[in-house]
Amino acid sequence: MPAITRHLAHWPSGVPHHLELPARSIFDNLAQAAARFPDSPALIFHGAVLRYAALLKQVEALAGALQAHGVKRGDRVLLYMQNSPQFVIAYYAILRADAVVIPVNPMNRHAELEHLARDTGARVALAGAELLAHVAPLVEAGALDHVIAAAYADMADPARDIPLPGPLDAMSGRDVAGPGVIGWNDAIGAGFRPGAHRAGPDDLAVIPYSSGTTGQPKGCMHSHRTVMVTALGSVVWNPVDEADVHLATLPLFHVTGMQASMNGPLMAGGAMVLMTRWDRATAAALIERHRVTRWRSISTMAIDLVNDPDFSRYDLSSLQAVGGGGAAMPEAIATRLHAMTGLHYVEGYGLSETMAATHINPVTEPRRQCLGIPVFDVDSRVISTEDGHELGPGEVGEIITHAPQVFLGYWNRPDETAKAFVEIEGKAFFRTGDLGYYDEDGYFYMVDRVKRMINAAGFKVWPAEVEALMHHNPDIAEVCVIGAQDPRRGETVKAYVVPAVHAGDTLTEAAIIDWCRTEMAAYKCPRAVALVDSLPKSGAGKVLWRQLAEADVTENSGN
Repeated sequence: MPAITRHLAHWPSGVPHHLELPARSIFDNLAQAAARFPDSPALIFHGAVLRYAALLKQVEALAGALQAHGVKRGDRVLLYMQNSPQFVIAYYAILRADAVVIPVNPMNRHAELEHLARDTGARVALAGAELLAHVAPLVEAGALDHVIAAAYADMADPARDIPLPGPLDAMSGRDVAGPGVIGWNDAIGAGFRPGAHRAGPDDLAVIPYSSGTTGQPKGCMHSHRTVMVTALGSVVWNPVDEADVHLATLPLFHVTGMQASMNGPLMAGGAMVLMTRWDRATAAALIERHRVTRWRSISTMAIDLVNDPDFSRYDLSSLQAVGGGGAAMPEAIATRLHAMTGLHYVEGYGLSETMAATHINPVTEPRRQCLGIPVFDVDSRVISTEDGHELGPGEVGEIITHAPQVFLGYWNRPDETAKAFVEIEGKAFFRTGDLGYYDEDGYFYMVDRVKRMINAAGFKVWPAEVEALMHHNPDIAEVCVIGAQDPRRGETVKAYVVPAVHAGDTLTEAAIIDWCRTEMAAYKCPRAVALVDSLPKSGAGKVLWRQLAEADVTENSGN
C-alpha cells in the first residue's frame, strides 16, 4: 500500500477527506463571523472583552488609516508586535487594505528589521510601543515612511487583577512619539474609511520568513487560499465552533499560532484569550477563569506547566482539547497531563512554507512522539537523501509534501524556490529538509534535523544567519557558529570568533555577546564565545564547522 493512502484507515470518523475552500479572503472570514456573532466575545485581554462587531469596526478604521498613509493593494506591511488585541486588529486591517502581512518576530532587532524592510520593500510598519526604539531608526534612515505604534495596556481593563508582563503594564499610547510615528489611538480615531475590499483567494496575504535550509531568511509567499487551507483545516480536524474559548499562548507571528490560535478560532466565531508572554501560572489562571476549551501550544509550554509545583491545584477541567508541536512531547509529561485532564496531547507537524500543519495525529488515535498522519488533500512521502528514490515504511529519508497549503515560492528568490521542490509523478513536492519515516499505518515520525540547525529550547537557530549578522561587527574578522550541548536548553549557540587585526586584545567574549544582544533576537545570541586565532578550513576554503562542533563535544565530555 502506498504512503498516500495507508493512513486513511486511521482517519477521524466524520471528518471529510477533502476540504471545500470558500472563495473569499481571510479578512472576509472575520467579516462573516462579525455578521453572525456581533455581540459575542472575540478577544479577551487582561479583563477587557472586545466583541466581534467592535473588532470589525476597529479593523475597518485601521485599514482606512493604512490606505490614507499610502498602503496600496499588494503592498507589504511589517507587523512587529507581541500577542495583543492590537496584533489581531493590525493583521486583519492589513488584509482589509488589500495589503500583505509581514509578521515579524518581536525578538528581532535592528539588523533583522533592516533586512526585512529592504527585502520586502515595506514602507509602513505596525509595532508595539516597547519595540519602537528598534524600528524607529528605520524611519530616520529612510527605510520606512511610517510606524503606527501601540501600547498593549491601552486595550486592557484598567481594573485588571492580572498585570501585563514587565514594563508593558505601565506603558501608554500617550508616550508614543517620534518622526514618522503615528499613535495607535490617533490612527484608529482619525475617521478614515477604507476603499472597497478587492483582495481575493489568489492575492498574496502573508509572507512569514523562514530560514529554510540555507540559513538565509527567506519570505514564504502565501495567498489567501493557502492560508485558508490550514485555517479551515484547524477547525474541521478537531471540530470547533462559536462556543469554544481558545487560549492563545503561541506567538501569533508564527504560523502555528497565527492559524490555530487566531485565524481558525475567529473563522469559527470563538473567543481568543490572549497572553502576551508565556507564564504558566497566568495560563492556568486564565484557563480556569474563562473556562478555556482549546489550548494549542508548543510542547515546552506543556512541559513547563506540568512541572509547576502547583500543577495539581489548577482547575483545568474546562479543557476539551490540547495539542501542539515544535518538539516531541516527552512520554512522562504526556502521561501526567493526561492524568490531570483526561486528554491526549495531540501532536502535529508543519512549517512556515506550509502555513502550519500538514500532518496531525487523529484525535481518536493519537500517538506520542509522532508527527501524525497527512491531513486534508496532503500527499506526503519520504525519499532517499542519496538518489531521491521513493522509500517505503520504516525507511529514513527526507520528508516531502505536495499539498494545497504549500507556499507559492520564496519572495524574490526564484533559484531558491526551484531548489525547494522535486517533481514526482507530475506533481511538485516541497522538500522539507527534515529526515523521518512513516510506519505501516501511515503515521509519520521525525528522526533528525537538517544538519546545521540548532534547536535552542525549541527555537530554530540557523548558524549561517547568526554568522551573517555577526559579520556586521567591524571587530570580527571571521566567525563560525555551532550548536553546543546545554543541559537545560538541549543545545545553545556558541560562536568561534577570529578578531579583526585592529581589535587587538581589546575584543572580549562579553563585549561580543553584548553587541549581539542589540542586533538580533535573544535566542539567536551566542551564550558562549571562543576567541581563536583562526578557523579550520578545507582545501577549498570552506570552514570546517563539524570539526569545531566535534571538538566542543570532546572538550565538554572530558575526553
